[in-house]
Amino acid sequence: MRKAILIFGDILILYSALWITLLFRYGERLQEQLGFHLLPFSILFIIWLFIFYTANLYEIFHLKNASEFFGSFFKTIALNAVIGIAFFYLLPFWTIAPRRNLFLFLLIFSLADFLFRILFNRTIASQRFKNHTLIIGLNRQSAQLAKFLKENPQIGYQLECILDTSEKSGSDEFAELEIIRNINQLRERVEQREINTIIISPEAYKIPRMIEILYQLLQKKINFYPLSGFYEKIAHKILLDNLDQLWFLENLSEGGRKMYESGKRISDIFFSLLFGAFALALSPLIALAIKMNSKGPILFKQTRIGQLGKKFEIIKFRTMIVNAEEKTGAVWAQENDPRVTKVGRFLRRTRLDELPQLWNILKGEMSFVGPRAERPEFHEQLKNGVPFYEERYLIKPGLTGWAQIQYRYGSSVKDAAEKLQYDLFYIKHRSLALDFSITLKTANIVVRQAGR
Repeated sequence: MRKAILIFGDILILYSALWITLLFRYGERLQEQLGFHLLPFSILFIIWLFIFYTANLYEIFHLKNASEFFGSFFKTIALNAVIGIAFFYLLPFWTIAPRRNLFLFLLIFSLADFLFRILFNRTIASQRFKNHTLIIGLNRQSAQLAKFLKENPQIGYQLECILDTSEKSGSDEFAELEIIRNINQLRERVEQREINTIIISPEAYKIPRMIEILYQLLQKKINFYPLSGFYEKIAHKILLDNLDQLWFLENLSEGGRKMYESGKRISDIFFSLLFGAFALALSPLIALAIKMNSKGPILFKQTRIGQLGKKFEIIKFRTMIVNAEEKTGAVWAQENDPRVTKVGRFLRRTRLDELPQLWNILKGEMSFVGPRAERPEFHEQLKNGVPFYEERYLIKPGLTGWAQIQYRYGSSVKDAAEKLQYDLFYIKHRSLALDFSITLKTANIVVRQAGR
């Protein structure tokens, strides 16, 4: 609902800003000029809305009045301004060249949309629009959920208290929250705090009278959610602690995805050939830059784990010094890794080092979207340290993926466990629409990082 309000608000502001611009510039000739400007600006608005989407300006997680959000907002406005200039002056389709109009329109729209975003972000963070939330069950899973709700107030859930069903002493993690330990206090707290959302841990159903009390609360129009399902809904990842083999059988069945897999394979072939032509044109320049910067081969091959655990050789442009792991053996890659060359650092930021992987995609070893292909050297360590890690190999690895755009570069077992939660979410919910969304957001990340 909130995304729809944001999109509708932006559309309304775009057309209002255009109307105000033309009214200011032409006065009584407004209707005449509107006929000239409406079609080209409408096409431009569609492009701009796509750019806003790829910049995460419609993602609830990012709707905070903070420097990071507004930095992203103004960078996106600047990019849209460049696109607008190119749209009118490089494409010979339009009978108008709105120099002053475009500048005035950008000024009006930027100011109006900036104020709209501040108001919207402040409104959804206000107490008036909060879902007052109670969790039944004090455990590691509810601790993760409590932390997530606290760090993301903009999603609209304010945690009021937790009912401890374990009969154990409290935890420092919940020091700022009220913990109730008597089931008879549940109804009282619901009424006092005006609770409208209750999250239920699995062990709560084992308590005598719990179902009876929850049924009595139905008349208060409370929304009830199982903890794992609620966490998946708001965080877009899967809680590992609640998983068992039955969950995978129920949620990761591949029988109904034959149409999707066929469509994805066709698109992989088409776009690998399309972008392959672009890669061939750039390859001589990239090869020359690599050779001039450091000694060694141009291409780099490395064994990775693919679908169903099958090994394959991934191909990339070399970004590190030769024999980077000769003395250390296989080690996790780090940000600002000293083994990366100057040219290699640029290739990594722009993802140009991954262009040769189009061959892996064409061969069917990889896809454009999927989990990251892991090295065998780390596979055993992760398999033993992260529960259900091997299930991410149910599908082909990808150039990009849900985990890659949601979480920083992984360099530890802990990071791998966090990214697995996103990988399992993607495997469960994957679709061509989600693939397209991930691709757009990846393009935005590449553009931003290339500008650093």
